[in-house]
Amino acid sequence: MERKLLQKNIRILFFLVAAVFLILTIRIAYLQLVETDKFQTLASENRIRINPIAAPRGEIFDRNNKRLVGNRPVYTVSIVYLGLENIDEVVGRLAKILEINPKEIQQKIDAQKLRLYEPVQVATNVSPETVTKIEERRLELPGVVIDVVPVRDYPFGSSLVHVLGYVREINNTQLQAKQDEGYVLGDMYGQAGLENEYEEYLRGEKGARQVEVDNMARPVRDLGIKSPVSGNSLVLSIDSKLQQAAERGLAKAIENAQKQGFSDAKAGALVMEDVRTGEILAMASYPAYDPGKFSEDLTVAEYNAIFNSPEKPSINRALGLYPPGSTFKMVVGAAAMESGTVNEGTSIYCSGRFKNRSDWKPSGHGRVDLKKAIEQSCNLYFWQMGIAVGAREIGKYAEEFGLGQKTGIDLPGEYSGVVPTPEYKYNKWKNILDNKYGPELEEINEKYDRLIAQAYSEFQKNQLREQKEKEIQAWQEKYNSDRYAWELKWHEYDTLDMSIGQGDNQYSPLQLVNYVAAIANGGTLYQPYLVKKIINPQGKTIKEFKPKVKNKVKVSDKNLQIIREGMHMVTLPPSGTAAGIFAGFPVSVAAKTGTAEVYGRDNHALFVAFAPADKPEVAVASVIEYGGHGGSTAGPPAREVLEAYFNIEDGKQVEVPLSPE
Repeated sequence: MERKLLQKNIRILFFLVAAVFLILTIRIAYLQLVETDKFQTLASENRIRINPIAAPRGEIFDRNNKRLVGNRPVYTVSIVYLGLENIDEVVGRLAKILEINPKEIQQKIDAQKLRLYEPVQVATNVSPETVTKIEERRLELPGVVIDVVPVRDYPFGSSLVHVLGYVREINNTQLQAKQDEGYVLGDMYGQAGLENEYEEYLRGEKGARQVEVDNMARPVRDLGIKSPVSGNSLVLSIDSKLQQAAERGLAKAIENAQKQGFSDAKAGALVMEDVRTGEILAMASYPAYDPGKFSEDLTVAEYNAIFNSPEKPSINRALGLYPPGSTFKMVVGAAAMESGTVNEGTSIYCSGRFKNRSDWKPSGHGRVDLKKAIEQSCNLYFWQMGIAVGAREIGKYAEEFGLGQKTGIDLPGEYSGVVPTPEYKYNKWKNILDNKYGPELEEINEKYDRLIAQAYSEFQKNQLREQKEKEIQAWQEKYNSDRYAWELKWHEYDTLDMSIGQGDNQYSPLQLVNYVAAIANGGTLYQPYLVKKIINPQGKTIKEFKPKVKNKVKVSDKNLQIIREGMHMVTLPPSGTAAGIFAGFPVSVAAKTGTAEVYGRDNHALFVAFAPADKPEVAVASVIEYGGHGGSTAGPPAREVLEAYFNIEDGKQVEVPLSPE
């Protein structure tokens, strides 16, 4: 009986073993005959590693093909893992030449131990002298590789930096958003300005070096190189000659403002636009910073100087928001004429006083019409017009001219600004009140919700509810009696402030120059732009940008002409507020000065202009923060950039074309 049972078990075991061998044979046959290609491919991929080679970014040129941003080669030093026993000696020798701690190199090697086929980069931007030392000791430094990689080069230093931006290693947030586009940690990425806006065009296509590795992922041999492809280049509307004039003008204006006692005048902006196309010819922001520093590792002091200093040089003030002051008065004039409140012949008598307000000229301007009111910047005239027309009508025409809206310029970081309305004012002050009193109301609700939940009878709960209601009523009375609660409503003084560009009016210098350009060209509001075309590495244009109309301003040609004449009078003696700035200027200019009050600080100085007054080509807007008076502080840099545009030297116009196409 036992013998038969044993034989039966042996047969079962035999069949099980035979079945296993049969399954294995079938599986091996399937893998070898059916999936041969698949596993050959996997084996090949496991044997071959790809080392990426950085591509040069596209260059950036001004409208006259002057290079604004290029690339320069820098030396990098890397170690290719060889599995040699004397790797520690190699590291020690290399560290001594590079004047760094050997532990720094070893840490980088250890961090990359799972990718031994990749060179371990240990130093960048190495000097030629250091490269020479390494080459002289080549036999003592097996596995040490010197490569040349492209980094950004800025031949004009900090000039135009707020437009150009800078390049730096991609951060984690950007990597998560862009990893499907082939970015990896360590890649360079445009962090601001055009470098960021046109990243997809500028970045280029990486090359690669194929390396065969052994089963320990150690390099065996080099299988060849796929060369990188340079990125596309940008040709801008910017004229570097005008840009430099704008930057010089801002720097001098700020220096002069400080000499006049405006100690807080440390920043400003200037924008020049072609009124016929919307092309931006110059965009300057002061202070600036050197984008070339981002090609190296920033020290803490350098980082703080750019991003954390009180002057905030990283901010593009051409896109920043400011109260426009009297540069807003042309909007009020347009609203008054289009609504039928006034016409060309309507005049009022300015005594210097209106209600409880004094004009900037307390003795008054006498009898003025709209053109004289613009010429002499008569506040009283525009106060009366503002009350007669109303805030909503003024706001309507501000929006017609693109104020309080993003212009759509091809730069990141633009703000909309603010055209004041009763709704805007209500929400603004309600947020202030809610932030002030909200926590107290939350405490009341939390306290009584807890007490009511713990109450043991319905009678006690009702008592607590009554107490809660009383406390909320007391809170509401305190809320309503706060001095800020009065600000929830629109008052007459809001309209008065709005009428002279004060109050909640907030617009960027870019919006101001675009609005003035629309006045100058007869009512066409263009979308400003900076890039004229994109060209590939072979020099072929792959994308070209043309003027784009945003709006046809609903102001009649006649009324626009009246405004232009008033602005021209601003630059003429004896009464024009900018007559002194353009004394002896050989080209006719139309302008408007502006002085915007800032609570507790010196006034902002603003200035807008276009020229020639009779056949406009360009418009300009400038602002000097806390610079005092628009005419004396913000006007001179505008004149300087206009001199550069019209080739004016020693008060005479030189017949040389500025920007040949």
